[in-house]
Amino acid sequence: MTSPSSRPPRSRTLARAFGFTRLIVELGVFSSFAFSLALFVAAIVQAYHTIGDAFRHLGEEGTTKHLLIAAVEQTDTLLVGMALLIISLGLQALFIGEVRNVPAWLHVQTFDDLKQKLIGIVITALGVNFFSVALEWHSGPDILSYGAAIAAVILAVGTYSLVLARQGAGQDSLPAHGEADAGPHP
Repeated sequence: MTSPSSRPPRSRTLARAFGFTRLIVELGVFSSFAFSLALFVAAIVQAYHTIGDAFRHLGEEGTTKHLLIAAVEQTDTLLVGMALLIISLGLQALFIGEVRNVPAWLHVQTFDDLKQKLIGIVITALGVNFFSVALEWHSGPDILSYGAAIAAVILAVGTYSLVLARQGAGQDSLPAHGEADAGPHP
């Protein structure tokens, strides 16, 4: 066995370079978390102002619709903030170390886990975004093409999610490395 000091300089340099990638990922974790936090704060401040304005104009035409549109838009903002938070926690868990004190559904074991969690949020955010546009829609065919485009994206993302799930299930059923195959295949 060789001591660390007897390693060639190239392997130490390579080890430091790989160690540096953890710092880069940590910066990504921090920036994703910062954007998430900023979106949550912005949504809260916007809600405060919108609700205050709505109370000053209660009973006026359009106040309720304005409040409803603002609530749906806030939901969209919060969903994007949640996606960024999940990315932050997922990258932390995958590249740096276990994240503690989070709900069980937020634990990320693999990159596919992270993708599946994000796919659900993306599909929901797209639906909320369409709902927001539909609330403001007055007339014309534009909403139909917009809805069809969103539906196509949701269908593609849903299909991708199904393929990921099936690949994961197929890998789970394979014998572990080194295990003997016990029995005939169906």
